[in-house]
Amino acid sequence: MDSAERLIVATRVASEAPSPAVAFALWLLLGILSAHRFHLGRPGTAVLQILSNFVLLGFVWRLVDGVQIDRMIQQRRDALRLRLTQEALARTAR
Repeated sequence: MDSAERLIVATRVASEAPSPAVAFALWLLLGILSAHRFHLGRPGTAVLQILSNFVLLGFVWRLVDGVQIDRMIQQRRDALRLRLTQEALARTAR
């Protein structure tokens, strides 16, 4: 993959990855509805988190999420970068 393709991948990762500011705002303002998890592409755990809000576990889980949002965003960026790199390599191989 040449430098132009790497630049395209990096640009798309930056533009398509979830925004940390939006994720933190959703966590802060709509955390009880797990909006940040939906934004981060984790609908399954978002539903579980909503259901767990009926017990203390949901509150603790939301606090832990506040610490892990950066890690979750990095995981999404890494997955996106890998997918876009594989697509670029597949186009180059043709």
